[in-house]
Amino acid sequence: MKYFSKDFALFFRELEKNNDRDWFQANKKRYETNVKKPFEEFVEACIKEASKIDPEIRITPKEAIFRIHRDVRFSKDKSPYKTHLGAVISKGGRKNHEIPGYYVHASGKNLMLGGGAYFLSKEMLYKVRQEISYSKKEFSKIINAKSFQDLYGEIKGEKNKILPKEFKEEAKEMPILANKQFYFMTELKSSVLVKDDLLAIVRKYFKAGKKFNEFLSRAMYD
Repeated sequence: MKYFSKDFALFFRELEKNNDRDWFQANKKRYETNVKKPFEEFVEACIKEASKIDPEIRITPKEAIFRIHRDVRFSKDKSPYKTHLGAVISKGGRKNHEIPGYYVHASGKNLMLGGGAYFLSKEMLYKVRQEISYSKKEFSKIINAKSFQDLYGEIKGEKNKILPKEFKEEAKEMPILANKQFYFMTELKSSVLVKDDLLAIVRKYFKAGKKFNEFLSRAMYD
């Protein structure tokens, strides 16, 4: 099934050059028809795919999708609109970036697919590090699996300069223990958006991230 027309990517390319309210209002109907609605339908299909992997994911597209309007209160860039649409597909949806899940992001430049846990509380971060420490072989097997490496590569995330003392020595051999975020991400060309097998592509990427998300969930909540 095809979810997007070529105008989806074109809209965002034009928005990058005309990021103001007047242009957006003049193209509002186009946005609603060719951008917002198709993305909602796409995310709904992605949620169904994710729920096959994790049955606890039972959110609606509205709970997953971020608004296109930017929060410019504390930003030097006062452009009112994002030049992409994004969604968090997890038990908590867009309002909880700690719960492990998946992320989809579509723009005029790319389709980004990823997952993991982006914002971790101090308590949950400790639990994840502890589980990695306890289960080194299992964790290494997950992140070095061929499907994961081929589709995502390395685990991403900012690192802490100062670690709890119990992890300091171990982190010299296993630097990922210094991470304060644990997520995976890949970028595909925007041309993939108009493919008939788009959902099958997403399914493949979601499945590749399944075991990593399960590891994080076990560490945090079991």
